[in-house]
Amino acid sequence: MPRPEVLDRIKEAEREADELVAEAEEEAEEIVADAREEADEIREQAREAADADAQEQIEDARSDVEEERERILEEGRSEREELEARAEDQQEAVVEYVVSQFEEAVHAQT
Repeated sequence: MPRPEVLDRIKEAEREADELVAEAEEEAEEIVADAREEADEIREQAREAADADAQEQIEDARSDVEEERERILEEGRSEREELEARAEDQQEAVVEYVVSQFEEAVHAQT
């Protein structure tokens, strides 16, 4: 093979190699861009899932607080009713005691 042909073939092979390298670099850039886009999507999905979980935990906590509040209020109502009932039961005895103390005081003055 004559020397100019060999040089032409070498130049052609180098040109083809340069094209292959350029194509590979372009493909690598596309792969990196796709990977970044996918990573962004995954991060967004993870953020949305975390937000949903946080919102669910907040709602659960609110529900727990409301249940505890209702329990405490019911306990307070029950205690109040017991105290009112005991006060009513003791009302007659208190009136009798006050009247007897008053009568003693009046008799003590006479």
